[in-house]
Amino acid sequence: MSRRVFGRTWWGRAWVQALEGRAKLDPNRLPRGRTYARKGQVGSFEVSPGEIRAEVRGSRPSPYRVTVRTHRFTTAQWDTLLVTIGRQAGYAAALLDGELPSDLAEHARAAGADLLPGPGDLKPRCSCPDFADPCKHSAAVCYLVADEVDADPFVLFLLRGKDRAELLAELRARRSRPSVTRPNLPEPAGPGIAPAEAFARERSPVPSLPPPPDAPGRPAEVALSPPPASGVRVDALQALAADAAARAWRLLTGGEPEDDLSVDEDLARRAADALHGGPVSVAALAAEAGMSTRELTRWAIAWREAGRGGLAALRETWQPPPGRFYEVLAELDESGLPGETKIWRNRVTRGALQLRLARDGRWYRFSRSFQDWLPDGPGSPHPLDLL
Repeated sequence: MSRRVFGRTWWGRAWVQALEGRAKLDPNRLPRGRTYARKGQVGSFEVSPGEIRAEVRGSRPSPYRVTVRTHRFTTAQWDTLLVTIGRQAGYAAALLDGELPSDLAEHARAAGADLLPGPGDLKPRCSCPDFADPCKHSAAVCYLVADEVDADPFVLFLLRGKDRAELLAELRARRSRPSVTRPNLPEPAGPGIAPAEAFARERSPVPSLPPPPDAPGRPAEVALSPPPASGVRVDALQALAADAAARAWRLLTGGEPEDDLSVDEDLARRAADALHGGPVSVAALAAEAGMSTRELTRWAIAWREAGRGGLAALRETWQPPPGRFYEVLAELDESGLPGETKIWRNRVTRGALQLRLARDGRWYRFSRSFQDWLPDGPGSPHPLDLL
């Protein structure tokens, strides 16, 4: 059986590290406290503002009563912490999502409002006869705080004196306060204008739209990392934002709207953009998609040259009715192209030329590139247009 570990989240582990490294508790009692906590000796666990209460079973029949008081923040420290949280809108959102942003904890500590215990912050008391600070019973309770903060990072704020509801209420109150003082505007010089006269006036023409920008805008840098549990990385999020800005710019400057794309089609589209210096490389996209760079490059070229239909013609083979090839075969025979005409499913090949019939009813011309066949232009419903 594996040994119980305290702290599954980074902030839970940080509590344990602070407990063992800088809280200045008796290092001889901490290992015995861990053993008590692992054996399930602690019961009736309760956390309230600035205090932890629990009962711990020891050598006597009745459990020992443990109280661990924590340093509660002063008004100035709370003001510092609330200002720190208010600087980033994402901090409160992350806390509500059950995550404690690491940079929030770092900024709060640097500003003098450390959420984790430091020297003298923890004051354990136990009804047992051991006068050590802490005894093994209160040490066990301190370790189990890691479980509480794992489940809810607001417990760290509660131990400093404010519960979840009070903290969020103060944050909302601060956001609702005006951030700037409104200037004293002068009173109107005249009596003003009557409503009937104002409505009777001829409306001014709507101003013309400004010209589109010369290039897509650059999305703002993401100030807060997504919660680790989301599986979303900052660089991937920024690449998607840059891609969305580029698509919006193309629509604004007269580009054709794109239909709803499948995951593979959108991957091919982004790879095609990457061929022209897009926000992320083809190799990076291929690694994220779990496919080879060579294969994704083929998709990108197909999308660039022939769009959705070209990508489908590259990837799919199917068996069309035999009559669809009669016209193509006749024209190839009269074209004078060297080589023997070969038919395989939806593909007609002659020498260095290949025509593929996609399921959308359009023909796509493919040419040989080294050992591969790649589309070299848009499709057509008439194969003769491609010869």
